[in-house]
Amino acid sequence: MRQDGIDLDTSLGYLVKEASSALRAAMEDVLRPLGMTITHYSCLELLAQRPGLTNSELARGAFVTRQSMNVLLQALERDGFVSRPREAAVGKALPAQLTDRGRRSLDAASAAVRSVELRMLSGLTDAQRSAALQALRSMVDALREPRS
Repeated sequence: MRQDGIDLDTSLGYLVKEASSALRAAMEDVLRPLGMTITHYSCLELLAQRPGLTNSELARGAFVTRQSMNVLLQALERDGFVSRPREAAVGKALPAQLTDRGRRSLDAASAAVRSVELRMLSGLTDAQRSAALQALRSMVDALREPRS
């Protein structure tokens, strides 16, 4: 018999966290052989889809601190995956962009990550996939709304 509190067998929040953990582990498994972490992949994917993002914008998009993103960007620049201007055009921001090497690396990583997503969704119909996406988006939006 459970004590007062959340019943883990029926808690949606717990199930979402469990799904997130399983997804993270599966992504780490396919990215590791490519020499990437999830944050590394996220950074490259964000830059491909939104070129010129600043360090702060990348950090928010990859769910890491600005300091962590700065360290990652320095390593990615040193290793030839991204380039940044030497001087800021405006303010202090040094927007990064993918190099050809970064794009090739991202292509391989995106295919690997897509295979994980397809595996995760393999037991769902198209209608269920659409409903799951809509439900999760609605939950995120509800939690981001200011409480009254």
